[in-house]
Amino acid sequence: MNARVTTAAPRTRLVVGISGASGFIYGARLLELLRALDIETHLVVTRAAQLTMAHETDYKLAEIVARADFYHRADDVAASVASGSFRTLGMIVAPCSMKTLAEIATGTSSGLLTRAADVTLKERRPLVLLARETPLTLAHLRNMLAVTEMGGIVAPPVPAFYARPASLAQMVDHTLGRALDLFGLDAGTALRWGEPDTPSPIHQPHLSTTKEHA
Repeated sequence: MNARVTTAAPRTRLVVGISGASGFIYGARLLELLRALDIETHLVVTRAAQLTMAHETDYKLAEIVARADFYHRADDVAASVASGSFRTLGMIVAPCSMKTLAEIATGTSSGLLTRAADVTLKERRPLVLLARETPLTLAHLRNMLAVTEMGGIVAPPVPAFYARPASLAQMVDHTLGRALDLFGLDAGTALRWGEPDTPSPIHQPHLSTTKEHA
């Protein structure tokens, strides 16, 4: 009789996409929160996102890549995350540009990020898009509707003022905490209405879009 072959369950994985919309800090901080939660991250950064990074922050791509467990080039459509057989918890795009939204809504995958999003939808896994644009055109709204009808979740990074944020860092952390709630992950950074306010075990007291200098 053949012995049954067993394999260890893979570590919980999440695909993180960073596209070219304003708000690069959302993706950068998200990787920190996921590392603290011991979630294996697979990162895809578009070329437009790298341009935004240069305009909005002092980060270098190597610093962001170092925050992820695995980094996949945006043009590598043969990467693991391009296949539905690669098991993940889902995918989050933070921030999500309107171009990226449009490609996901229409199933037009010009690169790995939107291919991975398409795979997430077809495998019926959670796909969360932090869509960053305002005001919205009818095309934007129709694309959001299409993604929602396919099972994706459009979660614009809108600040929650009931949390009385005292800094940009707190606003970013609250938004990302609520986004991770959609995957059943508690980052400890979201103030919960009606619940006791408790200090976060992974709270970062200081968050900057620039590097610390000695």
